[in-house]
Amino acid sequence: MSFPNIYTHRKVAETKAKSCDICFKISSSVLITPDNKDWFYICRAHLKDPGFCTPKIDQAAIDARKKRELEEEIERVKKEYEEKQKKKKEKEEKGKKEDETGDKNTKDDKANEDKEKKTPDNTEMSKDDTTSSPPKEEEPRVFELKSTFYQQRLNRKRQAEITRRNRERLQDPNFFPSVPKKFP
Repeated sequence: MSFPNIYTHRKVAETKAKSCDICFKISSSVLITPDNKDWFYICRAHLKDPGFCTPKIDQAAIDARKKRELEEEIERVKKEYEEKQKKKKEKEEKGKKEDETGDKNTKDDKANEDKEKKTPDNTEMSKDDTTSSPPKEEEPRVFELKSTFYQQRLNRKRQAEITRRNRERLQDPNFFPSVPKKFP
């Protein structure tokens, strides 16, 4: 009756919260094995305690997340560059049209262009500020119990299995000896 020493941290609803196996405070955090053979309620403070468990860092997931963030950043920079190139081409075309029509309204046009430049730049800055907010650090989800606590979980599971077998045996009518039917 052994199971791996890898536990995944999960949250349950606050209405389903039960007492922590270590300190008996109400907790909605649960540690569960991948095959669902063992699970128990635990406080979040115990998850941070290095004497109780150690977080297992999934390097592949971290690398995938970094790669995804990098790709998103590249896409964002490409879009910004394309927008700047479009604006530059529009400006050049506008300048060519103005040269053809004459310089009679150049002062008014330049003033309008300055206003247009200021407005998009401010909106771009606010967009950049919202998109470039630093992502919050995720807490580890996979833990490995220290050997003493893991052994305690194994012993508890073994004891529960023994108790279940004994209960089944006691309910079996053939378990106890029968009364002798013949005289000695």
